[in-house]
Order: sequence, then C-alpha cells, then structure tokens
Amino acid sequence: MTRAVIDTSKCVGHGQCAMMAPDVFDLDAGGYAETVVAELTGDQRRDAETAAMACPEQAIRLED
Repeated sequence: MTRAVIDTSKCVGHGQCAMMAPDVFDLDAGGYAETVVAELTGDQRRDAETAAMACPEQAIRLED
C-alpha cells in the first residue's frame, strides 16, 4: 500500500499539488494541502510523485 503524506509544518499553501493531482490532493479551508485518498492507485501514484517533485517546499512524500 502506497500513500501520500504531507508534512504540514512545511506546506505553505502553493496549491500546485492539488492542481497536478486533484484525485490525490485538495486544499483545506485554510488553503493548505491535504490528502484525499488513503491508498494510491497506479495513476494516482504517478500523479502524486509528479506533485511531490514539483512541491516548492518539498512537503510531500510517498510511503509504502
């Protein structure tokens, strides 16, 4: 099982992850990223990896 984890102490709300992987990430009421799925499928994993690499704060990691 692979999941996406957001380090909330690093996230500053750029929102790139939610734009790049909307099936995996969304923004909460405060504008910060949150993960919306517990387990990533193949396509979601690929999109989450892309979003993690694009995160300016490097606040996203994937865990197996």
